Amino acid sequence: LGCIIRGETYHFELVANESGAGVTRLALDYQIPIANAIITTENMEQAIARQTDKGVDAARVAVEMANLLDELS
Repeated sequence: LGCIIRGETYHFELVANESGAGVTRLALDYQIPIANAIITTENMEQAIARQTDKGVDAARVAVEMANLLDELS
């Protein structure tokens, strides 16, 4: 859960790509559901506009995925 706001350097792309890849690696390595709720924006105004209920949505998705995994096993 987080927000990456573009700055003046290439650092934005590195952080955005590696954070997404890290979340995916954790889910695959530990075989657990992890919902990625990291938003990327161009500026603070976009960040504020896009942040609504992202944490709630991510938690809901993670619980639904865990329940589905239980049903499948």
